[in-house]
Amino acid sequence: MGSSAGALVLIGDAELRNDVDRVAAAAGVQVVHADEPSGRKVWAGAVAVLLDRDAAHRCAQRALPRRSCVILVTPVQPGPADFQAAIAVGAQHVVTLPDHDDELMAELSDAAEAALTDGPRGAVVAVIGGRGGAGASVFAAALAQTAAEETDALLVDVDPWSGGIDLLLGLESDAGLRWPDLMLQGGRLNYAALRDALPRHRGLCVLSSGRRGADVDAAPLGAIVDAGSRGGAVVVCDVPRRSTAAAETALESADLAIVVVPADVRSCAAAEGVARWVSTVNPNAGVVVRGPAPGGLRSADVAEVVGLPLLAAMRPQTGIAETLERGGLRLRRRAPLVGAAHRVMAVLRQHPVVSAA
Repeated sequence: MGSSAGALVLIGDAELRNDVDRVAAAAGVQVVHADEPSGRKVWAGAVAVLLDRDAAHRCAQRALPRRSCVILVTPVQPGPADFQAAIAVGAQHVVTLPDHDDELMAELSDAAEAALTDGPRGAVVAVIGGRGGAGASVFAAALAQTAAEETDALLVDVDPWSGGIDLLLGLESDAGLRWPDLMLQGGRLNYAALRDALPRHRGLCVLSSGRRGADVDAAPLGAIVDAGSRGGAVVVCDVPRRSTAAAETALESADLAIVVVPADVRSCAAAEGVARWVSTVNPNAGVVVRGPAPGGLRSADVAEVVGLPLLAAMRPQTGIAETLERGGLRLRRRAPLVGAAHRVMAVLRQHPVVSAA
């Protein structure tokens, strides 16, 4: 979070909003007023979140990730209902304005100073297949491996029915935690400790599902993604093609959502519906088109039908099935997967979070 980041203010009462604006201006903190946080990244990325009791209950119902510097603001002495709302949303402070201006000013000043000393956040990418068997998991793994050549990278398996993305990488025998081993409820995690607990492959940390199809919960997933991003890692989520709370958490958290689509008519038809859902959750979405094109469909045609901008197109990867069966995904420098992954990374570098890194 850079110094230009502001506080997110979710307060309905106009007079109370004016009090918050006055104190924030004195603390040198910009504010953004909203009825609701537009997504998890806005919620997590603000220097501070200031809300009233009603907004606290709404945010708690959305199961937004726990974060620091959440402040419940009241115009009168707080009562039991205010403290209950604060507990529900994970607020650390309840402040009455204008009686306790100095207390709020100190909290905002500390939050702004902490934001200046925080390291750059890593980008978050969500990868989803336009249809079953589109190759989304393979592309997610290739993208994460490519990112790991330049910086820390974390590959997160969000699909409980995938069989485990560690198998795709040939890490099934490596020691380290998988989703069933994690006993998390959410909250703020230390990325260094998380990284040390996971299997690693050439600088890439991998959090894989197990073999029993246990669902991934949204709150722990949000905490994992946030920890990786705060730790400066590029986080790549392999997202299932069904609307679960975890899938939507991954999509909402992403700087870029990628729909992988084979270049054939049936895949385009399936991907069009997936793209509509993805775009509803996160408008920062694009398509990666995978060959072959048996009917001669061009990548631009596929993107037009699906309704998303074209991020990259790639030829078929020769021998990929045999490679995955015999030791897991290994990438050659000139492989089509590598070329497409580098093109997506170039798009990510245009994002301010990544360019700062």
